[in-house]
Amino acid sequence: MAEVRGKRRYMMMNLEEAPEGLWTRCDGCAQMVFSKELEKTGFLCPTCGHHFRIGAFQRLAMLVDEGSFTPFPPLVAANPLDFPGYEQKIKQAQEQTGLDDAALVGKAAIQNTDCMLAIVDFSFMGGSMGSVVGEQLVRCFERATAERLPVVVVSGGGGGARMQEGVFSLMQMAKTVQAVGRHSRAGLLFVSILTHPTMGGVYASFAALGDIVLAEPGALIGFAGPRIVAETTREKLPEGFQTAEFALEHGLIDAIVPRPQLAQYVSRLLEWHR
Repeated sequence: MAEVRGKRRYMMMNLEEAPEGLWTRCDGCAQMVFSKELEKTGFLCPTCGHHFRIGAFQRLAMLVDEGSFTPFPPLVAANPLDFPGYEQKIKQAQEQTGLDDAALVGKAAIQNTDCMLAIVDFSFMGGSMGSVVGEQLVRCFERATAERLPVVVVSGGGGGARMQEGVFSLMQMAKTVQAVGRHSRAGLLFVSILTHPTMGGVYASFAALGDIVLAEPGALIGFAGPRIVAETTREKLPEGFQTAEFALEHGLIDAIVPRPQLAQYVSRLLEWHR
């Protein structure tokens, strides 16, 4: 026992002395994972398989054919309410993520099948759906309708409307739902992929409306957090409530697809629905 404790103490000393970012703690099993090893696994924990949250550009590289992505022209959020510090907050998020806003949108090919693609990135202000996100998603569906193409949306938003944009942000829910509806009435496919987390206005609008709804293992899915739901309904929530596994068991999604299999799985769906 003394030898084991000594090894643990030695490991903790090494971790404390290691350069920042060299190790990453897994939220699933609490194990420390060598960050470079994590990149090789597609940001999956080698011990428990936990799917780490990844950014839009990492997701893009894993999902689409190399060199096939053509982004839509950039849009930058305005400040319609003159909310103090909003421009600075947007600029900071842009510098941290390399994105213009929380959605990366464009035309792409997934294993040689063309589609319109949108990726909502949680790292940009929690993936909240401001005016730019809503407008880019609408343009994505409208262009897909015009070109008779399927749409693939990867959602990863933990927030709903941005308080800095008030009702302008709230309007994006109705706006995106209408665009999805027009695309659907044209007889075209919409594949919605839910990643951790997909919550709030993102889930309550376009993300839940896919013809086929997929999710990554362990993804948190829902409108409001468990505490708010419990207080509102005055009910004890079942274990695992709002996980992808619970949603699949109760018919809210169609399949849970591990990240390494996602590109091939989506490609087959697109091919079948040409």
